[in-house]
Amino acid sequence: MPEFHFTKLTPELILDGIESLGIQVASGLLALNSYENRVYQFISEDQKRYVVKFYRPHRWTDEQILEEHRFSQLLMEEDISVVAPLSINQHSLHEIEGYRFTLFESVGGRQFEVDNLDQLESVGRMLGRMHRVSHTDTFKHRLAISIETHLSEPLATLKDYEIVPHHLKTPFFTILDQLIARTTDYYTRAIKNIDGAIRLHADVHPGNILWRDGPMLVDFDDCRNGPAIQDLWMMLSGDRQQQTLQLDVLVAAYEEFHELDPKELHLIEPLRAMRMVHYMAWLAVRWQDPAFPQAFPWFGEDKYWEGQILALKEQFAALEDPPLSLFP
Repeated sequence: MPEFHFTKLTPELILDGIESLGIQVASGLLALNSYENRVYQFISEDQKRYVVKFYRPHRWTDEQILEEHRFSQLLMEEDISVVAPLSINQHSLHEIEGYRFTLFESVGGRQFEVDNLDQLESVGRMLGRMHRVSHTDTFKHRLAISIETHLSEPLATLKDYEIVPHHLKTPFFTILDQLIARTTDYYTRAIKNIDGAIRLHADVHPGNILWRDGPMLVDFDDCRNGPAIQDLWMMLSGDRQQQTLQLDVLVAAYEEFHELDPKELHLIEPLRAMRMVHYMAWLAVRWQDPAFPQAFPWFGEDKYWEGQILALKEQFAALEDPPLSLFP
């Protein structure tokens, strides 16, 4: 297992990093809700509010991080409401004692209301505008959503890390293997029928949307190449009827700016299955990080894995249902 890498990131080192950019910190460092990286809010001596993000070492290359920065900065230049890194002395990525970090303007906002169709419509327009820009090219250094990254590698991780309780291994891995086989088949066939991958935020869920006068998209840390529907389907919740209504609202607004290939709707349930598997493996890999057992204490309990067995069975069945469709 990889060693834990944030033990030497002390408050003193964080302050030294910020002050190396010519910014003097006047407040304390307020830790924000981030597990993959270490993120802090602070106020400078000139009363400006900033957020500093220290990247988890060895997760991304410099080229991958800079490609993320350029993408969000491009979107901001196109007047799309996103939070992009600040360029200081013509650089957006900085380093101190092996820790890479970046600085953002601190922006406030309310929580996105997941059941508010007017807000969902606005999100659809924002994503349509974003994809109108992002579809013109693909990432050269960032990863792509694939069977390997979201199913094969996570399966190997879950087996290697011995995280599943011994008495639940057989039922868990039996349904997991079945789900992966079915998802691989469905995703492989469906992805052949769409136009191609585009640059995605790839993690558009309600927690990554701030509501101000409209939606603002944050946290491009997981941006990847993939099908456009990946940036839409996580906005859907509830039963099938509710999701159909939400999808119709979302896509109608999206298509004011960019067309969505209706064949991509066949990817929603396979992508949902891939995220489920990928998320469990992500937790397993990070379990040695002291922040994770504190934030996810249930991950090590039998009840969690029993619930996952049930969820995997339900998702296996969902793959057999007709794909969500738009209203006529």
